[in-house]
Amino acid sequence: MNFVLIRRVSCVLGLVLIVTSGCAELEVAGTPRLTGDGGLLNAVGAMPPDHTLGSANGPAADGSRDIRAAAETSPPVSSREPAEEIFDPFAKSDEVTGEDYDPWEPVNTKIFEFNRQMDRYVLKPVAQGYDFIVPDLVQIGVGNIFYNFRFVPRFLNNVFQGKVKGASIEVGRFILNSTVGIGGFFDLAQDVNLVTPEEDLGQTLGFYGVKPGPYIVVPFLAPYTLRDLIGYVGDIFLNPINWLFAPIIEVKGVPSVISHPNRNTSTIVQLGARVGEIVNDRSRNLQKFQGVEEATFDLYTAVRNAYLQQRARQIKE
Repeated sequence: MNFVLIRRVSCVLGLVLIVTSGCAELEVAGTPRLTGDGGLLNAVGAMPPDHTLGSANGPAADGSRDIRAAAETSPPVSSREPAEEIFDPFAKSDEVTGEDYDPWEPVNTKIFEFNRQMDRYVLKPVAQGYDFIVPDLVQIGVGNIFYNFRFVPRFLNNVFQGKVKGASIEVGRFILNSTVGIGGFFDLAQDVNLVTPEEDLGQTLGFYGVKPGPYIVVPFLAPYTLRDLIGYVGDIFLNPINWLFAPIIEVKGVPSVISHPNRNTSTIVQLGARVGEIVNDRSRNLQKFQGVEEATFDLYTAVRNAYLQQRARQIKE
């Protein structure tokens, strides 16, 4: 009886850890979402996220430019007075004060700084050691495999938005990379220009008119808006890996490679894979945002503006 209780508690804790660490999605303390998973503190919520771990030449390469540009137009945090307004959790950024909607800024800035320190003293040193040992080609291949694993949510969100061409390209990419590309290790689809903007549930909600809501910085994750955070969790449920192959979610009548009674094992598998992805991604981005922190007067505001601008562009695509 005690064993059963302990096992259930560990399963619940494992699910919480996977959801907060991204299960199969983002980095630990949060770089910007500047590419499917690449950025300065993408593993530490200190920069915008961007789920495009495709290959060495992915969108993340533009992240530092976005942050620098945002910094040029961002007033220091201390110069802004908190706005007095009626709280609307899904208000657009410019609907309340004409500025980015950040009603939880005092808390966000503290979490942001925590994420930065986690990246500086924990994640970055580990990633540097990993980078010293693992060749660049292997790091790129590992990133490509994780990106390939997230095919289903990307495909479904293209379908949800009626983007037939994007959905077709995602299918073509997955088939080509999974077969000739050896399980996704090689991104051959990009070499033949079989590419499409990455879609997620946050973008799908935005496509149907759901407002961004307040800006949120989450411990150990990248920044989000309330809408995008809900979408992020939704994408975890859309990924069959999480309920079919290594089930942290049980679906009645659906078999799984790792049986549901062994959910502790699948939790360990998921967490191990997630940590590996985070370290691999941080290693790939060690130099990309070098100097951005020192060159930016108000990094919090610059990261926030870069993220919000990027998400607005993605939804319009």
